[in-house]
Amino acid sequence: MKLTAKSVALIPIIATVATAAIGATLIAPPVANAATTLAAAAQQSGRYFGTAVAASRLSDSTYAGILNREFDMVTAENEMKMDATEPNQNQFSYGNADRIVNQARSQGKRIRGHALAWHSQQPGWMQNMSGTALRNAMLNHVTQVATYYRGKIYAWDVVNEAFADGSSGARRDSNLQRTGNDWIEAAFRAARTADPGAKLCYNDYNTDDWSHAKTQAVYRMVQDFKSRGVPIDCVGLQSHFNSQSPVPSNYQTTLQNFANLGVDVQITELDIEGSGSTQAQNYQRVTQACLAVARCTGITVWGIRDTDSWRASGTPLLFDGSGNKKAAYNSTLDALNAGGGPGPTTTTTTTTTTTTSNDPGTGGCSATVSLNQWNEGFVATIKVTAGSTALRGWTVSTTLSNGTVTGSWSATRSGNSGTVNWTNVDYNANVPAGGSTEFGFQGSGNGSGLNPSCTAR
Repeated sequence: MKLTAKSVALIPIIATVATAAIGATLIAPPVANAATTLAAAAQQSGRYFGTAVAASRLSDSTYAGILNREFDMVTAENEMKMDATEPNQNQFSYGNADRIVNQARSQGKRIRGHALAWHSQQPGWMQNMSGTALRNAMLNHVTQVATYYRGKIYAWDVVNEAFADGSSGARRDSNLQRTGNDWIEAAFRAARTADPGAKLCYNDYNTDDWSHAKTQAVYRMVQDFKSRGVPIDCVGLQSHFNSQSPVPSNYQTTLQNFANLGVDVQITELDIEGSGSTQAQNYQRVTQACLAVARCTGITVWGIRDTDSWRASGTPLLFDGSGNKKAAYNSTLDALNAGGGPGPTTTTTTTTTTTTSNDPGTGGCSATVSLNQWNEGFVATIKVTAGSTALRGWTVSTTLSNGTVTGSWSATRSGNSGTVNWTNVDYNANVPAGGSTEFGFQGSGNGSGLNPSCTAR
């Protein structure tokens, strides 16, 4: 979000835990033979570690160097929002967003799309609309943008910040809300049609404390959507913290309760104001909470260096203005390498197995699976390799006898259990001779015995 919009929107949350209690958290010691980057450390448990990126900063070598080294998920700060992508009605502009998407893809990173529908940062022409005309314009925007990036986005923030602050638990009064209470549902259904392979998320701030009315209201909406088959795959918690709005003591409970609805949970815009050991301990607590919830699939920090942040004066990020790693970076990396976290849902031993099938042969392809399995579920990453002839498309068949697919990326699937077939998306259909591409999926239950087989199309 832009500073002006977010700084007005963000309100203090009543603290449920004293700062002194936060400071009592012990930072985990480094793990022998540990991963040395945030992305690599997160990948050990099948998660990602991402950051928000501004297209204008990609020419900064220090900024780009940290981005390329440390993160495996990218969110555009402002370049995919409504005012940036449709500045004039039915005239779409993707130049700056494409810079970020192309940079991420060239480095093998995935992309979170942010955001398709929002009451803020609307273009002027949309701000002046209402009723049916606005509803249709919003749905057209969702459809056009999601279709343009179809197959390139891991997860979309379909709707952003639709609930009011305070104790009412009501929807935010906005021009979109005044088009009808079903506008959020309509946006999600349009997004599913436009980009069926992407995860669809609802994203909001001040939803970190389980006891708050806003958190409960979002929970009830997601529960309702799941019960009625409205397509929603994930909930994003922005998690902007400072001394007036600290990490709540029940943060992990919030993550777990959303996950229990059958959706993934993603920490989408994390920043924590402060410095030194206190800031480091808070970052550790948030990281451990995510690791303790099997369906908390990743963390994104909202910026790279403190000077890049919309809250720069609060030095809220993992790198200082010169690009040096802070104590908060070290505590986060150590927590990711240690794995698990406090509480009863701590993940247990993770095992990794690899199975190869189908000799590529002449004109064929092979599939290799790397499986991260824990008690509650698994993440599978499948590598498709071309034989002596380039691929123009591929299909992979897997067998999932004791598990169910809950989410996937970089492939279109048919089925959720038993025999599940996976087909390339647009951007990974063409694989040069001897080259490879990857897709992946997360599931509940047991992912062993996938036995992938690849067929060239």
